[in-house]
Amino acid sequence: MAEYSPMMKHYLQTKEEYKDCILFYRLGDFYEMFFDDAITTSRELELTLTGKDCGQEERAPMCGIPFHAAETYIARLIEKGYKVAICEQVEDPKQAKGIVKRDVIRVVTPGTVMESNLLEEKKNNYIMSIYKNGIYYGLAVCDLTTGDFKTTQIKEQNNFATLMDEISRYSPAEIVVNLMLYESSSEISKIRERFGVYISKLEDENFELEAPIFENTYEVLDENEQKVQNIEEKLFCIAASTGLLNYLRQTQKNNLDYIHKIHIYETTHYMNLDISARRNLEITEKLRDKSKKGTLLWVLDKTSTSMGGRLLRRWINDPLIDVFKINERLEAVKELKENLILRGDVIDSLKKVYDIERLAGKISYGSANARDLISLKNSVKQLPDVKKTLEKANAMLLKQLYEQLDVLEDIYEIIDTSIIDDPPIGVKEGGLIKLGYNEEIDHLKKATTDGKGWIIEIEAKEREKTRNKRFKSRI
Repeated sequence: MAEYSPMMKHYLQTKEEYKDCILFYRLGDFYEMFFDDAITTSRELELTLTGKDCGQEERAPMCGIPFHAAETYIARLIEKGYKVAICEQVEDPKQAKGIVKRDVIRVVTPGTVMESNLLEEKKNNYIMSIYKNGIYYGLAVCDLTTGDFKTTQIKEQNNFATLMDEISRYSPAEIVVNLMLYESSSEISKIRERFGVYISKLEDENFELEAPIFENTYEVLDENEQKVQNIEEKLFCIAASTGLLNYLRQTQKNNLDYIHKIHIYETTHYMNLDISARRNLEITEKLRDKSKKGTLLWVLDKTSTSMGGRLLRRWINDPLIDVFKINERLEAVKELKENLILRGDVIDSLKKVYDIERLAGKISYGSANARDLISLKNSVKQLPDVKKTLEKANAMLLKQLYEQLDVLEDIYEIIDTSIIDDPPIGVKEGGLIKLGYNEEIDHLKKATTDGKGWIIEIEAKEREKTRNKRFKSRI
């Protein structure tokens, strides 16, 4: 049997490492898919299926997409429940000896989408990890776009029923599970049947149980923002959290240091709404078509920002049972309802605020562009007004917000002094940095825009230095 071509050998080796993904393999200006991936992609995206010589008697099935349009095609595959591994050229083709080096730079999954235009603005995109040990469970959820990370453990009666209620609470886009749960076919079947969610199996060594390491690496807090004591009693929380964090590192291949704060919560601190209650009450989505219109959330959501919309959704999904906290929240709502001037001032300030949570997430993740920084600057610019408005409030919760609100003056100043007000979308286009911010950059900019004059100036200096009136540069 004939050997595969060198390029196809590398493709097959890479595919072997990412068996559960559709592999987008960069060839020039296109991402190409081969064999079963090509057949699946052509069917799901209605693309033309062709073939490519691969060193065998039969041509390999192939389909492709332009690399600059990949985001749209990836989004469609993710919506259909697929994972996409992006294999990119990691060296300049002009300098390559033999085939161009390629490597997977990111795996896009339903729970790890970072692009804002692919996400619902007022809904968190959660990925969940579940660790099963005997009849007990550890559970962790994360929204990669905001860095929001929560975990709990379930060690009460009716554990699986409680687990199903927690899954319903967060409606994750993807679930990662350990081997014991994955092999519990009846439980996995019920989760898939009820939620229709993408489930990935993760090897057990990823679910670490080292409490001291976990405590030293992350800021582990309770629901009141206090450091959790006796962390060794929360081993199932640790296992679920480390499993999820390891999965995120493996798929994103990026710096996740911005996920440094982990909240441990107790399921008993919120009103227990089972799956049937959430569905029949139509709290956040309609029973018939899963739309928002006509639900309780749709009636209540008059929020001015995406962040407020996500917070309101979380509050509705997690009804409080602590009387003190309920009254504290009601007092704040009452003051805002009755004080028209206060409410109007807050609304006016917030209307000019972009999604700071997701902007900060993109910046930390390394996927932000200059326009994202300008959006952050313009949002931060409103914070002093928001704080000044809250200074007039009397409700305890609003006073706490006033005291805790950081107006981020340092962030505003560094962006304002360094980035032009209307930058291009792409970083590679250049022209992002303001004149006067950095002397060396100013010098290089002048060289690109006034190169001819620069050469004439050098020639004049050299003629004077050498006393050779005929001196002329060959540049």
